[in-house]
Formats: sequence, structure tokens, C-alpha cells
Amino acid sequence: MRAYDVPAISVAVIHKGRIDWARSWGLRDLTTCAPATPETAFQAASISKVVTAVIALRLVEQGKIGLDRNINEALRSWTLPRDASRAPDGVTLRQLLSHTAGLGVHGFDHGYLPGSPLPTTVQILDGVPPADNQAVRSILPAGAQFEYSGGGYMVAQLALSDVSGIAFPDLAEREVLGPLGMTHSAFAMPPAPAIQADMAFGSANGKPISGNYTVVPQLAAGGLWASASDLARLLIDLQASAAGSKGHRLSPAMTREMMTPVRDNWGLGLALYRNGVPRFGHDGVNTGYQSFMAAYVGNGDGIVVLTNGGDGRRLANEVVRAVASDYGWADFAIPTSREQTLSLAQLSKAAGRFAGAGFNVDLDARREGLFARLVGAPTSAAERLIAFSPTRFRSETLGITVEFSSDFSSFTFIDGGPPMIVKRVKTVPNPVKED
Repeated sequence: MRAYDVPAISVAVIHKGRIDWARSWGLRDLTTCAPATPETAFQAASISKVVTAVIALRLVEQGKIGLDRNINEALRSWTLPRDASRAPDGVTLRQLLSHTAGLGVHGFDHGYLPGSPLPTTVQILDGVPPADNQAVRSILPAGAQFEYSGGGYMVAQLALSDVSGIAFPDLAEREVLGPLGMTHSAFAMPPAPAIQADMAFGSANGKPISGNYTVVPQLAAGGLWASASDLARLLIDLQASAAGSKGHRLSPAMTREMMTPVRDNWGLGLALYRNGVPRFGHDGVNTGYQSFMAAYVGNGDGIVVLTNGGDGRRLANEVVRAVASDYGWADFAIPTSREQTLSLAQLSKAAGRFAGAGFNVDLDARREGLFARLVGAPTSAAERLIAFSPTRFRSETLGITVEFSSDFSSFTFIDGGPPMIVKRVKTVPNPVKED
């Protein structure tokens, strides 16, 4: 925790369909030195999207919204502008939940200081002050490809509120949080007094962030406060439903639909880990917070890790690896490997420019290794990647391991990040030849 500047970490481990243990370490408040507890609420960031998807699919099962109908049919207080070339028939809820609607606004980076003016959902969608994001509009053909879009989840948020006639925080409490006993969780922003009584303050570089936390009005995309145990309860409910058990938030058939890939490694609100035994989950990053959760589809094991700052995801990766080793979860973390020395010819297969998952990176093959540099960054910023095989490389700076496809047309995050696929957009025309 000291090495990664993480003041507090909260962990809940699921085993055989129940919470096996939940513990927290460190300080939820660096100023008062108040300790974190297993009930401490953290900003779950993009893990919020999983709860949003469950809410949406419940309303689908109730017949209040269509999964494959034009979302404008559900919207009452705003309309997504039609794009005749990219989305002539509009976009659907299925596309919004699976990031295949072709909408822009990858995420909402900064949040707002407590007490500052907050944009309405419509102002966020139209990108007008006090919203500080671009307008949510079509940027790619609907349904054609995966393009992560927090903006799309804001369209879904408004549609769910419109068809139910209930404010989104109350809808979440009615449909998911209350029934699952998630008593230390809420979508209220700023947080309600019950959350403020035991909440983790965000931090950066070992110091509290300004205001102690940022207000995230983009609730469906990243505005959930939750404890690790509460999120474990959500995973357990989905696991049981996926196994065919009735009486859960979603029917077994709808849960299987949620866990079926729509495009790449993504279902409806879920990242799907398909290497080894199938797993599902999500991670999240908000200012001052980093989080991760994942669970097996076919059995009742899983883990939730929440942190309040620093390089929390790196710490979470190490915790997940340790727990996976202890419980025998061979699929949760790639095995440790020794660095290999590859020939220039081997390295050159991976050279080129790749884009996706919020990345735009140039890979350069040199005799001393494969180097990665974000497009636009100075040459001196290039990082030499650790080679574990001709197709597997690791960035120590990001704590991410990737695996290239057999034809080197793409690579996938296989450790340290969500299972995003980053695709080749440019090939090095004349790779250096070995003597």
C-alpha cells in the first residue's frame, strides 16, 4: 500500500456462493486517520455500469422498455439526434449496454468539486455548461463495432428514468440495491448522510484530493458508492441466476443474455473473460478511486477489490493474484513467467500503430526489445515492454499484460485491465531486418 500510495483497500472474497470473508486495511480519511472498515463505501466508478445494466434488464423483463428497439421510443425528456449515415434506424438499449451503439464520450474524467454547480442529465448529453464533456452523439456506425462509451450509459440512464417515471437513484434502490441488501451503496451524488458516515475519501500521490472526493453526476456510468461486500452480493446474485436458480434480480434466461458476448469480450454491462473458465466482471477508475471485481460464471467464486487512490489497480492485481493462488483460481491471473529474449524478426511482427480502449499507441521493434509510446508523446517516453513469449508482453508502467492475436492484427489485455481488444491501424512499412 505504501509503495503504490494507496491509503485504503477493501476486499470481499466469494467462495461457494457466499461471502467467505471481507476485510479492509488502511485509512479511509488521511486527514483524521479514520480507518476503513468492511462496510466503508468507495466510489465504484465504472462498476456502476453493471448495476445499471441489471436495472435496465429488469425493466426489459417487466415490459417497460425494449432491448432491441430504438431508444428514442423510450425517451420522453430528450431525443438522441438521428444520424442518417451512422445510425439511420437509431440505437438500441442492447447496443448502449454493450458499447456497440457507436456513440462518443469514452468516459467522464474529472467529476465536480462538492458544492459546485452540477449539470443535469440532458446537459451532460448535449455537452452544455456546466457539463464539461462533448455532446453524446453518433461517431461510428451503430452495431458495427465495440467502442466503449460512458456517454451511451447516460442515454440509457435517462431512458430508464423516463419509462419508469422514477429518478435513477430511487430506481436503483428499488430494483437492485434494496432487494439485495446493499445497505452501504447508493447512487446519490453528492452522497447521502448514510454514506458520508463511512466513506473513503479519494487521494492522489499520497495526499487527499481537493474536496476529498469529486461529485460524479453521470450516475449510470460511474456514480455508484458501494462497499466491497455489497458488490459481492450483486455478483453472487448474478452467479446464482446464471446457474439456473430462480428468484433473483434477473431470470436465468436474461442473465445468460447478459453474459453472452455482443462484440469482442463484452456482454450487456459486463466484461467477459473467456480465456480459461468463463468469468465476468468490471473495473473502474474515478478521480481518487480504482476498483475491480470478477467472478466465475459456472461456480460461486469471485472477488471484489476497492481502493481510494494512488496506483490502486496495481495493488488490486497483486491482491487478486494472491487470493487466486490461495483458492486455486488458475484463470484469474496469468501465471508468473520469465522474460524471454526475442529476435528482431519476432519483435517486428508486433510493430505498428494500434488504437482502441482509449489507447493510441505506437509499437517500435528494436534490437533491444519492443517499445511502446503513446502517439504524440516524445520519443524519450517510450517504454521497453517485457516479453514473455513472441505474442505476450507486459507494460510495467501500466501493470498490464497483453496477448497478440496469431496474425498480430490486434492485442487483448489479459492481466491488469479489462479484456479490451486494441486493433492495428497502421503497419510499419519497412521493419528493420536483422543482419
